[in-house]
Amino acid sequence: MPASPIAFTHDVTERFLRYVVIDTQSDPTSPTCPSTEKQKNLGRLLASELQAMGLKDAHLDEHGYVYATIPANTEKKVPVICFCSHMDTSPDCTGANVKPQIVKNYRGGDIVLPADPAQVIRPADHPALADQIGHDIITTDGTTLLGADNKAGLAEIMDAARFLIQNPDIRHGTIKILFTPDEEIGRGVDKVDLKKLGADFAYTMDGETAGNIEDETFSADGATITIEGVSTHPGFAKGKMEHAIKIAAAIVDRLPRDTCSPETTEGMEGFLHPIGITGALEKATIGFIVRDFTDDGLQQKEALLEAIVKDVMKDYPRSTYRMDVKPQYRNMKQVIDRQPKTVDYAIEAIRRAGLTPVRSSIRGGTDGSRLSFMGLPCPNIFAGEHAFHSRLEWVSRQDMEKAAETIVHLAMIWEERA
Repeated sequence: MPASPIAFTHDVTERFLRYVVIDTQSDPTSPTCPSTEKQKNLGRLLASELQAMGLKDAHLDEHGYVYATIPANTEKKVPVICFCSHMDTSPDCTGANVKPQIVKNYRGGDIVLPADPAQVIRPADHPALADQIGHDIITTDGTTLLGADNKAGLAEIMDAARFLIQNPDIRHGTIKILFTPDEEIGRGVDKVDLKKLGADFAYTMDGETAGNIEDETFSADGATITIEGVSTHPGFAKGKMEHAIKIAAAIVDRLPRDTCSPETTEGMEGFLHPIGITGALEKATIGFIVRDFTDDGLQQKEALLEAIVKDVMKDYPRSTYRMDVKPQYRNMKQVIDRQPKTVDYAIEAIRRAGLTPVRSSIRGGTDGSRLSFMGLPCPNIFAGEHAFHSRLEWVSRQDMEKAAETIVHLAMIWEERA
């Protein structure tokens, strides 16, 4: 079907610039939900803007989630669909005092960030820039991340919601909006109320390149190795001491060097990744994340890790270890493949927005990974964000507009095919 003749209007860029200057960085060390109260500052603004659009049920709950409903305007019985984005930004890079800049009508070449000229967005490192000639590119000043992950998604959903409300001739079923805290620290749906949400299917707007639809994520486990060494006075330690920190270091040293790590894998390859070592002479702990697209792949990597540990422990006969594995999330493809129309409709919506759909996998996870296994099938649609979690993060105005148009077309397609 050719691109729709709908005369779209957009305020996505203005919204995006308004949202990114609000610091919403999450904190993995905090036990609260949300992990940082400042996330609620953005949540309150979003709820207020949704109410101003006429969505009377829009609200921020005590856990930092924003809920809202765009009522159906059709007599058809249409499944309830939800569009979801997260409000927090990554702890990996500061998100305070964000100063965005717009490079209008990008003509190619390097983009030097003004507050730190050592920060340069180079086409050689960012091949997606080749498709951005003529676009308006939004970046930071080089001192912070931008927050396009995932404030681009927020702005796109808000822009699409405004457009649908202002154009009641566009027929659609009930549409739910969900904005979550703490996605970047793996807690994005910990306190979500799916009964209150009341959706049948959902889409996260949290992908990268324009046109992409992602129906597959890593499966993920966390693994912890706890080592109990043998402590004694260092002056009298010969033949007695077995140092837990040295045992931990030996385990890390034995990890594969040319495979099975983030820096040596791509595509559908998984990895073992140490994320922290703590300890002292008597006791040490190593934390790992384990990633693969299949459960068998996870188990193989966990077996490899334990084999390495056992081999190292042979040299320390009086020390012991314990390995604890905690499931984190699973490949949402296991759920989404049972509901193929969720992806088929998204592909058609991307096509109607004038883009070439690309079906791909995520070397990571989204809120949709866990939502899918909670009973809400949830593929991931592009938001246009690039180089996330870094000071080189950027997004295109035109790509954000296409994402908002994709949302509108998707709402129409669910109604048409009901």
